Amino acid sequence: AGTMAVATVNLRAVTSWVGIARLCAIVLSCTAFSLVASTRDFNTTYGTWCMFTWCFCFVVTLLVLVLELLELYPKLPLSWDDFTSAFSMLAALMVFTTSVIYPSTFIGSPCSSNCAQKAVATTASCLCFLAYALEVGLTRAKPGDISSFLSTVPGLLKVFEVYVACLIFSLLDEYFKPGLQWCVAVYCICFIITFLIIIFTIGRCLSYIPCPLEKMLVGYNALALVMYITATILWPFYSFKDQTRPNPCDSRCPWNKNLGITFLTIFNLIAYLVDLIYSTRMVFIRAP
Repeated sequence: AGTMAVATVNLRAVTSWVGIARLCAIVLSCTAFSLVASTRDFNTTYGTWCMFTWCFCFVVTLLVLVLELLELYPKLPLSWDDFTSAFSMLAALMVFTTSVIYPSTFIGSPCSSNCAQKAVATTASCLCFLAYALEVGLTRAKPGDISSFLSTVPGLLKVFEVYVACLIFSLLDEYFKPGLQWCVAVYCICFIITFLIIIFTIGRCLSYIPCPLEKMLVGYNALALVMYITATILWPFYSFKDQTRPNPCDSRCPWNKNLGITFLTIFNLIAYLVDLIYSTRMVFIRAP
């Protein structure tokens, strides 16, 4: 007699604190993009980005929840804990950015149309960020636990560094001077290497690297920190030398874009510094 396949349902996927945080993120992201879609006022670059963020986070979080609910994720050829940790960190960063961009771009003072929908969408987006931030906090590895690298502080910082680099790329406009070209090279090199570390970690490929991986990561973090120090000095020097802020200067103004890149470079410099400190402690100062 043939046997009937029985689907396994893991209710803990939706009843645990992590599952509840994911359910909240799904509901809130769906609320945000539904309300904004009802206003039909998102046909700009910033509006498209906001809608993409909410839809992307909604779809991937729903997929994660379904795979855990049906316990199908062990069949995937990837490190599930690393993937979910990296995604929750990325989603938190994306939704945070969107929660700042959307109201500052689409809710004027005074508000002209669809004010209630826009205000509720902004509130839902902010609460969605808190849900993802809660998931990051709940799934973060305990001190001394490196079984899931991307859930450790250095792993989460890798996601932050890649995301900030993407924001820098979105603001790049003119960089004809040699000093600025060096800065762009720094952003590109660090982005590519850090992104590959994330992909190799999720794909369980780091074990194939024929060298002491942990010490190699410490060396890379030190090199990236030095490179970002040079970029932090050279970018504002060459961008603002003998230049004053034009009046008027809106969001498309090169001066404002260069200022944004300056602050983002400083953020990544701090991230690589903290990353180096934590990585060094993980490698050379083992927790008992």
